[in-house]
Amino acid sequence: MGPLSLVLLLLSAQWSCAQEDPLLPFSEHLDPEHDVRLKWGFDEIQGTILFELTVNTSGWVGFGFSPKGGMTGADIVIGGVGPKGSYFTDRHAGGNSVPVVDQQQNYKLLFLTESDGKTVMKFQRSIESCDENDLPITNLPMKLIYAYGQSDDIVYHNNRRGTKEVNLLKYMPRVTPANSKYFDMTMVNFTVPANQTYYHCKITRAPTFDHKQHIYRIEPFITNLDLVHHLLLYRCPPTVTEPSEAQCYTQLSGNECMETMAVWGVGGGAFELPEMAGLPIGGNVGDFFYRLEVHYNNPNKSAGRVDNSGLRFYYTSELRQHDAAVLMTGLAVTPGYAIPPKAKSFLTYGLCDTAYIPKVLETSHDLQVFSVMMHTHLAGRKVRVGHFRGGKQIDLLAADENYDFEYQEATNLGKTKTVKLGDKLLVECTYNTENRITLTWGGLSTSEEMCLTFLFYYPAMNLSSCVSFPNLQTLGSAMGATDTATWLDMMYMNTWNDTSINQYQQTLKRIDQLVIVADSFNNISYNPGMIPDLRAVPSAPCMSACAIKRLALISLLLCLTVHWDL
Repeated sequence: MGPLSLVLLLLSAQWSCAQEDPLLPFSEHLDPEHDVRLKWGFDEIQGTILFELTVNTSGWVGFGFSPKGGMTGADIVIGGVGPKGSYFTDRHAGGNSVPVVDQQQNYKLLFLTESDGKTVMKFQRSIESCDENDLPITNLPMKLIYAYGQSDDIVYHNNRRGTKEVNLLKYMPRVTPANSKYFDMTMVNFTVPANQTYYHCKITRAPTFDHKQHIYRIEPFITNLDLVHHLLLYRCPPTVTEPSEAQCYTQLSGNECMETMAVWGVGGGAFELPEMAGLPIGGNVGDFFYRLEVHYNNPNKSAGRVDNSGLRFYYTSELRQHDAAVLMTGLAVTPGYAIPPKAKSFLTYGLCDTAYIPKVLETSHDLQVFSVMMHTHLAGRKVRVGHFRGGKQIDLLAADENYDFEYQEATNLGKTKTVKLGDKLLVECTYNTENRITLTWGGLSTSEEMCLTFLFYYPAMNLSSCVSFPNLQTLGSAMGATDTATWLDMMYMNTWNDTSINQYQQTLKRIDQLVIVADSFNNISYNPGMIPDLRAVPSAPCMSACAIKRLALISLLLCLTVHWDL
């Protein structure tokens, strides 16, 4: 047995024991008979996509991407397990004939097995195209093609072929359990005030369930698309026992309800959770009240508009493996944070240090993050979430290099990412205020700014937020101010240019931060923190066949080293 085959055998044994592969969260049957199943996951930061193709055959299997759904111009891989061992090649098709082997092999085989009349082929490639015979994987639906034979002779497949259109990078699963039901939480005939910005909150009870249910899909129900900017649903602590309705962030609006359960932003659509997780409601979860928050953006100050917007929740009694939850991270939304005018690219930071979570929770654990929603207002241009462990950056958890205020939605990460207790998450927002002549303050209004990222994760914890804010006393001292009034005068009277903007940005980054962690019952821990340096993570380069073999040999050595150490 060659070294590559040994590595693949070891990896196959390791992966076959796993009940759930967090690297392959999505799946589709490509044929009506369910003989061909594709599972996949991706990492847009690294620029790679992973596939696992399972076909009910002992012969060759083929999979690829086609411009029009046929063979012509298709980018294809063919593999199988024959009498002489496994085979796997990157190919392209010029027409209805046997695909030609590419001179440059850009797909990386991870394992390939055949057992009990079933062939499983797991492989990886770059999201971008690596040569003229590869097709790039885009954010649009793509035509996936498949074919397979009854033997390992790669000959005509007859009717064992098909095409299915799937959006691989923007995939949103859609399942309908047999006992699926739904309930709505909306405003009811609310007259929107003639204010440019208005937040309205409604505290209401969800339907009562004797046994726990899992919410698996959330749909927006928007009656005034030109007014509704975003929706949030918070779970209230047990101290909230009565329904109410009022302007948000007043004494009557349920400010203590701060555990995020659902979020929707302008431009977004429905959100469906992965098959292994659901948002819990009812049963032993408790009979809680919920606060629906609607942000109305009414720049024309239109009067007399009536709104019934809200959210629809689909749920099932068929419980999934994990309870899911939502954690708010980023820069705390509180007075005292300013973005200068005339800035081409101004950076702000919000730090979540998960080492502080046990201070508010008796039972805490790692987070398996599967989706995120990023949120800024009109000046936001980019949002990145850095992931740090042991004082070093290990990844970008998520990034949007072209943030669009008019298009905000929860997006799947492509694979489940583990945030261990003790890791740090840094939310970095980039703003452009070149067309503004005065300071932009952090706040609720659309003309003010936010820097937030909502993390969808499992298993759920009774945790509402993990955010930070610059130490304003340290900031004032660093800028030479003796009190708040002096600091405000300095900020308003400053001549803002590239030099002064950069100095202020660097000061904000180097001073100490206040890291704020809150649980579902508003127990809050205040802790010190510092902003680490955030760097870009380079995409994985296209790999040649030689490089793939070298990687396999390295993997073998690592496996043997671990074995000998044990």
